[in-house]
Amino acid sequence: MSTSATPTTGTADGAAAPAGNPRGRVVVASLIGTSIEFYDFYIYATAASLVFPALFFPNAQDPTTQLLSSFAVFGVAFVARPVGSVLFGHFGDRIGRKTTLVASLLTMGIATVLIGLIPAASTPGWALAAPAVLVLCRFAQGLGLGGEWSGAALLATENAPQGKRAIYGTFPQLGAPIGFILANTVFIALSTALSPEQFADWGWRIPFLASAVLVIIGLWVRLSLLETPAFRKVLEAEAVTKVPVARVFRTSWKQIVSGTFIMLATYVLFYLMTTFTLNYGVAPTEPTDGSPTGLGYEKIDFLWMLIIGVVFFGIFTLVSGPMAERFGRRKHLIWVTAAIILFGGSFVPLFAAGDVGVQTLLILGFTLMGLTFGPMAAVLPELFPANVRYTGSGVAYNLSSVLGAAVAPFIAVWLWAQAGSPVLVGVYLSAMAVITLVALLLTRETRDVEYEENVAA
Repeated sequence: MSTSATPTTGTADGAAAPAGNPRGRVVVASLIGTSIEFYDFYIYATAASLVFPALFFPNAQDPTTQLLSSFAVFGVAFVARPVGSVLFGHFGDRIGRKTTLVASLLTMGIATVLIGLIPAASTPGWALAAPAVLVLCRFAQGLGLGGEWSGAALLATENAPQGKRAIYGTFPQLGAPIGFILANTVFIALSTALSPEQFADWGWRIPFLASAVLVIIGLWVRLSLLETPAFRKVLEAEAVTKVPVARVFRTSWKQIVSGTFIMLATYVLFYLMTTFTLNYGVAPTEPTDGSPTGLGYEKIDFLWMLIIGVVFFGIFTLVSGPMAERFGRRKHLIWVTAAIILFGGSFVPLFAAGDVGVQTLLILGFTLMGLTFGPMAAVLPELFPANVRYTGSGVAYNLSSVLGAAVAPFIAVWLWAQAGSPVLVGVYLSAMAVITLVALLLTRETRDVEYEENVAA
């Protein structure tokens, strides 16, 4: 069995699993890569909520401003992600999915390790340099993830058997809940084993440095893969695009717009459920510094509640694949998006209903997250021809990250501070879901599109 990385190895008849590229290996490679990428991303998100405000922004005038500054840096990666989708998409559509996926993994992995080495702003000479280096590393993280998602999605779906693209596509999506659980379990273990002073001083660095081990594992799995059948057909047809980003905006700009807004509610929902709920949950019930009122949970207790919710995220990510195959991507997402609109109205009553209410809100929110996020690895690539698919799906996915995820934590904190409760945060979620619903209603079903033979002229 050959393990050559040459794209033309294997048959040219469109077989779903070419020689040397077993389906099980495809599933593992797409899953482990996104798990590592999301682990890297989430350890930053958790640190941005719990550690970085005081560590890198100690001169901010109050805790709310510190938190907003930390989330502003958090958003830098989302600005970088569309750049990453263009950069890595260029190579993914020109030289192949496999090599580009290795490069995206290295980019984010190196940036994550470097974050774990940055001195605190209180270190002499680092008052300005520390937050500046953090911004640069965060930008590099965004570049890497901007190229990672679409490559992993194509690795899974372009190797999927007929009628199972949405099912195979859920495996790279499953990396999101796995990465979240892994990252937050590590933080909980460190917070439990170390004193608050030790954790703030050096303990928070361990998850960032430890990601180097995960990156090595991911590289080992991915380097054993062959190129996907769809890209091999692009090579055989001599249809490789010289400038994919120019071609995709010229021939598929409507699909980019549709895909961007189809993802909007998904992004807003996820980052509200992870970053906003954590901050609201651990904020004191009677703050003395002018910050808005929260629920007063201990940090560790609320992280465990989040992890329970994310288990449902993982379960319903897998459930969403067969549902999207049976009912169609569009119909499935329309119903889930309608449910997200209604869910936005539940924030105040559920948050006010004690432990049971809060846990119910987290379970419902993450269940909806799994149902909407799972099919996206099939839906967005199906919008684009094979020779611009890496770029097109990546640009749509990551433009949506700017409109949704980049600003969601910042807007949510501001709305929370203005209202003194999460009522406006729920309204914000519902409004974004309405935009997604309109986009879905204006988009055609993609389940039966030609996937391998579709090449842009």
